[in-house]
Amino acid sequence: MESLPGAVSAGPPAASAEPVPVSREVDLGRAALLPDIDRPRAWLLTLDGSPQSYVDLDDPGYVEFEYARRLAHVLDLAAAPGAPLDVVHLGGGALTLPRYVAATRPGSRQHVVELDGALVAFVLEHLPLPADGAVGIEVEVADARAALAARPDASADAVVADVFGGSLIPAHLTALPFLAEAARVLRPGGVYAANLADGGGLAFLRGQVATAQAVFGHVALVAEPDHLDGERFGNAVLVAGREALPLDGLAARAAADDYPADVLAGPELAAFAAGHAVVTDATSTGSPAPPRGAFGVG
Repeated sequence: MESLPGAVSAGPPAASAEPVPVSREVDLGRAALLPDIDRPRAWLLTLDGSPQSYVDLDDPGYVEFEYARRLAHVLDLAAAPGAPLDVVHLGGGALTLPRYVAATRPGSRQHVVELDGALVAFVLEHLPLPADGAVGIEVEVADARAALAARPDASADAVVADVFGGSLIPAHLTALPFLAEAARVLRPGGVYAANLADGGGLAFLRGQVATAQAVFGHVALVAEPDHLDGERFGNAVLVAGREALPLDGLAARAAADDYPADVLAGPELAAFAAGHAVVTDATSTGSPAPPRGAFGVG
C-alpha cells in the first residue's frame, strides 16, 4: 500500500498554451487526457478508450457526467449547504468528486482510494491539486475493499464507491461484506452512494439493491426511466443509509437534470429487487460488460 500527497510540483501547460491530448501506459491500461474545446481548462480522462472522469480546473463545481452529478446531489444533501464533510472516495479517476466537495464544502476532509498508482501520478501531474494542500484531499494507492476495512468505525459522513476496472466493477466490491464495511465506517446519519452499471433485465442491479437492503435500513436507486425499463445499458446510483434518506430533495434534483432520472425507494424498490438473492463473496460476479459502443467502449 502506498500513500501519495494531494499535490505534485508539475502542472498543466500555462493557460495561454493550446491544450493538447496526453496519454500514458498506467498499471491497468492506457490512460489519456483529452482537452474539451468548449471549456479552456477542462479535460476528459479515458482508460483504454472508456471515459472515466471529466474535470474543469477553472470550475471544479461543474460536473459533466450525469452519474457523477447524481453522486454530487447525494453529497449536496448529506449535510447543511457548505458544511464540511468527512468523505471516503473509493475509486479516484481524475478526482472529480473530491474536487467538487472541496469547492462546495470548504474544510472537508477527504480520503481517496485508487488501485492504479501510475494513473494517480499521471492525473496529478497534468491536473494538479492546489500545492498548499488546503483542499484537504489525500490519495491512497490501495485496493478499495482492503482500504475500507482499515478505516476506523464511524469515521465518515459519506462513502462513495465509483470503482471500475476499465468498464467493469470488480466482483469483490459487489458482495455483502464490502457493503457491511461501508456501513461500519459511516457515522450515524451517514450515507453510502455507489455508481453501478447494468442493462437488459438488470439482474446485477437488482442483486445490488437486495444486498444493500440486507445491510442498510434505507435504500434508494436513482436511474433514468429507459434504463429501468431495460431499454439500454447505463449507470444507476445506489444510495443507502441507516437513517432516512433525503428522498424529496434527491428526486427534485434528479428530475431537474438534463437527462431526468427517477428515484425508486420503499415498496417500489422492494418490488424491483424481489426474488433476487443477496450477493456473497461466493456468488459475486461483478458487473456485466457493456455492449460494444456503450460508454465509448469499442
